[in-house]
Amino acid sequence: METASERLGDEQALVVEGLKKVYGGSEVLRGIDFAISRGECFGLLGPNGAGKTTTLRLCLGLTDPDGGSIRLGGLPVPQRAREARVRVGVVPQMDNLDPDFTVAENLTVYGRYFGLSRADIAERIPRLLEFAGLAGRAGAGIQTLSGGMKRRLTLARALVNDPDLLFMDEPTTGLDPQARHLIWERMKTLLGEGRTILLTTHFMDEAERLCSRLAIMDQGRIIAEGSPRQLIERHIEPQVVEAFGEGVVEWARGVASKFAGRVEISGETAFCYAGEAAPLLASLDRERAIRYLHRPANLEDVFLKLTGRELRE
Repeated sequence: METASERLGDEQALVVEGLKKVYGGSEVLRGIDFAISRGECFGLLGPNGAGKTTTLRLCLGLTDPDGGSIRLGGLPVPQRAREARVRVGVVPQMDNLDPDFTVAENLTVYGRYFGLSRADIAERIPRLLEFAGLAGRAGAGIQTLSGGMKRRLTLARALVNDPDLLFMDEPTTGLDPQARHLIWERMKTLLGEGRTILLTTHFMDEAERLCSRLAIMDQGRIIAEGSPRQLIERHIEPQVVEAFGEGVVEWARGVASKFAGRVEISGETAFCYAGEAAPLLASLDRERAIRYLHRPANLEDVFLKLTGRELRE
């Protein structure tokens, strides 16, 4: 059986160049560029309002750009968006399952949208439900499903047309740890089959686990791009000490500032970024009122350094 990668040949799955979008006089996207190779998981990270969902809508041809170009599966978008979407599956940010239909009926209606025959869809449904951990639920009503089940059904629905490329917009938001890990395992399976995934997420550990490359967006621009490990090495000190407790602010501004390359104070916690943590730890061992956590730097540290710790609405 032909894999998704073989169907795409040598083409990149998605190429975006100079993409711009203006809403109400406000420039939401300011000329972004990225390309996704076939078979990889590419992440788009950014605070609320950075432009992630707008980017996905533009790439799917659901919104017209105000500048730049998009090629989806080798086809220009929005000019040939409908044709390009035939080989694309979408897991939207919010579940939009039809509550009046059963599990199987939701899959059938979606498959018919792609022109699949009822017989073909009926043959695919058992495999899709098994893949989503919903075997035996074909006749269940949507209202009887848990949040995790609905999310897994949305993933199964996105696969009904056997897509080469999946757009996944915050697929695990609101799920408990068990459901998140199941979705992650299913995504790894899809990547192992040669499919391509464009992922947006607010979970840095999710991006670090799944993405071979990612771009960090802020205020309509891409401000960093690379593999998770590359971004950590380029943008952050390797060791992090988080200190909290009585007197931590004074300690951070005094002792910590001498040994750390960078110190950030957020509320009652001091984040100390350093090439070598030993002097900081030795000092903290003498501070009985201050507790601390020592760990290697991660993608969340990079994200917060580049986009700031201020709350975004």
